[in-house]
Amino acid sequence: MSSRRLLAPLLFALLLFGGWEWAVRTYHPGSPFLPTPSAILGWFWEASLDGSLAEATLVTLRRLALGFALGAILGLVIGGLCARSRTVRDAIGWLALGLQTLPSVCWVPLAILWFGQEEGAILFVTVMGTVWSVVLAVQESVLSVPPLYIRAAQTMGSRGWHLWTQVLLPAALPGVVGGMKQGWAFAWRSLMAAEIFVVILTGFGLGSMLHAGRELLRMEQVVGVMTVVILVGLLADLVLFGPVERWLRRSRGLGGS
Repeated sequence: MSSRRLLAPLLFALLLFGGWEWAVRTYHPGSPFLPTPSAILGWFWEASLDGSLAEATLVTLRRLALGFALGAILGLVIGGLCARSRTVRDAIGWLALGLQTLPSVCWVPLAILWFGQEEGAILFVTVMGTVWSVVLAVQESVLSVPPLYIRAAQTMGSRGWHLWTQVLLPAALPGVVGGMKQGWAFAWRSLMAAEIFVVILTGFGLGSMLHAGRELLRMEQVVGVMTVVILVGLLADLVLFGPVERWLRRSRGLGGS
């Protein structure tokens, strides 16, 4: 990003946080429910020095990576089957649509009953929050591939695995990547819900830190953890999904930056 493009968001951030600091200090000084940006920065400094923030972030990212990977793999397989088989689509497609609309927190009670206060409960909720959005994205992306591509490939002898890897998947890739990006967002939400409730025997993650801040009325900690979650999401888009999407646009001659 060029320096000129950086100027606008930096100015907006300065105005936003400066106005926030001034408003709280002027109208709600000392309020435990509305922390100032300086108080949030103070918590960041404290949590960084004692290592608690880095430790919680690493625990959460490890859970997120595993849950998202499993959910994405399952979603790719199930979505591909739904796209290529009307029988599978009729049997599972409606279920995927219904479960995708179910809030992730609804899985938490079942996960605790089935897996107890263990890592398995958090993993289960994260996978269930990821898989169905990926299923629907893969299904619709493959179904949207122009039939002419498939007929042309089949005329030239493409069948089975070759048809999938050389024709269907490349043609559906933009939609699949979009589904993965959406699945990542749902995985984040699911993991936070799970970590807030499954806190007894599991490692101390960002969700647990968020819950602890609420219990202790440390709103600077609550807002600080929320900020970390946002920053990790932005970083994932900057490092992972953004470059892939730009490559896809360039490879298809769509341009853009």
